[in-house]
Amino acid sequence: MTSLERFSVNQMTVKQLTLPELADACLELGVPGVGLWREPVQAYGVEATAKLVREAGLTVTTLCRGGFFTAIDPDERAAALADNRRAVEEAATLGTDTLVLVSGGLPVGSRDLHGARERIADALAELGPYAERHGVRLAIEPLHPMFASDRCVVSTLTQALDLAERFPAHQVGVTVDTYHIWWDDRAPEQIARAGAGGRIHTFQLADWTTPLPEGVLNGRGQLGDGAIDMREWKGYVEAAGYTGPIEVELFNDGLWARDGREVLAETASRFLAHTAD
Repeated sequence: MTSLERFSVNQMTVKQLTLPELADACLELGVPGVGLWREPVQAYGVEATAKLVREAGLTVTTLCRGGFFTAIDPDERAAALADNRRAVEEAATLGTDTLVLVSGGLPVGSRDLHGARERIADALAELGPYAERHGVRLAIEPLHPMFASDRCVVSTLTQALDLAERFPAHQVGVTVDTYHIWWDDRAPEQIARAGAGGRIHTFQLADWTTPLPEGVLNGRGQLGDGAIDMREWKGYVEAAGYTGPIEVELFNDGLWARDGREVLAETASRFLAHTAD
């Protein structure tokens, strides 16, 4: 057993590394898990990626991302469902049981949050059984409310669980990501709710640093650089029964400008420093 046994690095944290470079760096540093993203995996080849990580002995903890279910136009909705079925198939090929979902923002010209969330439920009703047949679980990720209009109308764990609980837990659960929920006083009780229902499908860490960068999206801070107590949130998910991998997912231009192996080594070190009991 190593102290990094639950650590997984999300590919976006070190997106400057190619997939072979990432696999080599993980082997060198003793990192056991990776969370992969569809675009670089598709560029390298899904089957080729599966072979690469398998031969490196890496566990693929998640695949990002599916979702974007909120379109009103029937053709757009059909295209989104088709793409999500492909994402499920890719996850199965890569050997991960978890597809992370970013549910989608408001369609252009719409202000109907309720309607958008109901369209997410409609999509999950179709996609959940398909995912189950492939041995894949869907993990709804609530995003910080600043992303509600253009990226994700699911902003809290409460909203995510209200959707997920319409379906069996082995089909649909949630992603618990510190960056998006740390501000929410109700989040700890909702983590307990998710754990009781067997719906914590993945747990991700990133810190909240200010000032936020222009464009906001790439503002996820390295662990320990911001306002979030990582050990506290790890305690919440463990109290709820979660014992799985812990993924560090950082979108950060400053980190991407550095040597990727150096960033991975730093991230592993920060993980130990800020999550150890």
